[in-house]
Amino acid sequence: MNEYITYIDEKGVTPLLLDKLITETKLDRNKRFNNYERYKIEDAAVPILTRKPVDYAQGNAYVQRVDDKVNNTLNNAFDADIVDTKVGYMFGNPISYVVDKQAQSLTKLSEAIELFNLRNSVDDLDSESGKKTAICGYSARLLYIDTDGNERAMVIDPWETIILSPTDVSEPKYALRYFKSAELDAQGDKVEIEQLAFYDATTEKLYTRTDKDSPFILKDERKHLFDYCPLFGIPNNEELQGDADKVYKLIDAYDRTFSDASNEIEQWRLAYLVLKGMGMDEEDAQKVSRTGIFELMGEDDEISYLTKEVNDQMIENHLDRLEENIMRLAKSVNFSDESFAGNVSGVAMKFKLMALENKCKTMERKFTTALRYQFKVLCSAWAKKGICSKDDYFKLWFEYKRNIPIDLLSEAQASQALQGQVSERTRLSKMTIVDDVDYEIEEMQKDAMLFGNGIEPLDENENDPKEVDEI
Repeated sequence: MNEYITYIDEKGVTPLLLDKLITETKLDRNKRFNNYERYKIEDAAVPILTRKPVDYAQGNAYVQRVDDKVNNTLNNAFDADIVDTKVGYMFGNPISYVVDKQAQSLTKLSEAIELFNLRNSVDDLDSESGKKTAICGYSARLLYIDTDGNERAMVIDPWETIILSPTDVSEPKYALRYFKSAELDAQGDKVEIEQLAFYDATTEKLYTRTDKDSPFILKDERKHLFDYCPLFGIPNNEELQGDADKVYKLIDAYDRTFSDASNEIEQWRLAYLVLKGMGMDEEDAQKVSRTGIFELMGEDDEISYLTKEVNDQMIENHLDRLEENIMRLAKSVNFSDESFAGNVSGVAMKFKLMALENKCKTMERKFTTALRYQFKVLCSAWAKKGICSKDDYFKLWFEYKRNIPIDLLSEAQASQALQGQVSERTRLSKMTIVDDVDYEIEEMQKDAMLFGNGIEPLDENENDPKEVDEI
């Protein structure tokens, strides 16, 4: 869509251009919306939930089919599980925002970032961004200045955004948000309104219209107080694909098989009654329906139900293969599987999580690029307040820690083996329980000064008064 960027550079944005952008991106935005609706298990978005009973031919006046009366529509939300597993694994432990605390010039920046994170509940913001990124292929985030003059951030639904960038959605040149809302007219009736906000490096333009066949009308124009476009995307991968995009057909096949198997089980109660060696007239049928008793007079008389032979082993094998392919192609794992028993070693756990970890690494790099752009925008505002320089966002790092059970004993043994072989900073950085290496080193130095030479070994001399006096 670089042709739109060139056009806006030369001639500016026009209502006609906005209409074309909305029309051209409609299919892509609808796909992302449908992915999210499917994640929420909305009936219209899940194929199995809209399945109708098969319209079989009804035979003749004497034979009537009953196997079209059962129509189970059982949804197995593998897509939601794939997304939730990734989000919990990657964002269960919040992202750490690290600034060099020893640099005096960055003290104000560190304080500003801490306040920004607290004010915007960034832990939750990152988690929600990660969820919609995994579902839709990318999520969007908008930076703005609130009425108190504070920098704020909010998650924007990706199906409401159009991001124009010569490189990547995480580094936009122009962006717009298109959504619908409702207002009450003079008679109190609800009127649907289409709204559009267009952002460039300095300005926010607000457009509106009540008739989709008419052009947008510029309603307001104002400075957003940043030096870059404040609406940007957080991509899941280069292709902007959701985590379940490649396995939706497999999930649909699993739903159909599972629902049909349930139909077969339920249809047992609808099976035909076979009377061998005997007959039944209408009077006998009514009597049986009242009493539930059959009277068999002949030796060869027999009563049974006419049922189909169901190969349950084939169904189980088919469902198992579908589930295996879903998890393998989506690069996810089932933590309730027996292979994730409590006695699995740390190394074995990492091998089982390798596909998920590789997928998360890709998203981690994309997320980091987007966060660095976010702080590039924020630093442009903080520079005007004298908090930092515009380029100080280069001095900020982001640390991700996976949310998995910790094998603390193995880590402690490995850390002990590394002591003296690598630097203390490197050794401590490999410990899962250490969130801030610099803080941990400071605390270790304090402990060494307070207790390092003052605590005697706990042996038979521990109560010796001389030893106590020396302390």
